[in-house]
Amino acid sequence: MAQIRDVVEQYVKLVGSGPTEEIVDLYAADATVEDPIGSPVKHGHDAIREFYGVIAGLDRDTELHTGTIRIAGRHAAFSFTIVTRVAGQRFTLSPIDVMEFDEDGKIIGMRAYWGPDDMRVEPIAE
Repeated sequence: MAQIRDVVEQYVKLVGSGPTEEIVDLYAADATVEDPIGSPVKHGHDAIREFYGVIAGLDRDTELHTGTIRIAGRHAAFSFTIVTRVAGQRFTLSPIDVMEFDEDGKIIGMRAYWGPDDMRVEPIAE
């Protein structure tokens, strides 16, 4: 349970500021990502790298919602907020992510629950 909690906390931290390769390293080689639910599933390190590579150069940060990590066996669910600043706008999203882990603590599946109504877009005050 502690290992899964550590991976979730590391994941949120890396999504907020880490290099793509460190995010990919949290996943098993044949893992899947469906973010958001209903979008095409990304399968394997190459597809996952491409997915997270989109945010690599952006000004972003994250915050794990205190007390939201729920762990049951090899599964975890949690909520966090990611804020991205692009072209004078701030994009704020608070998804609920659900992950499944293998026996080595690697993520084998991640599904993110969010939709367009969960994204706030605001101009950045100058």
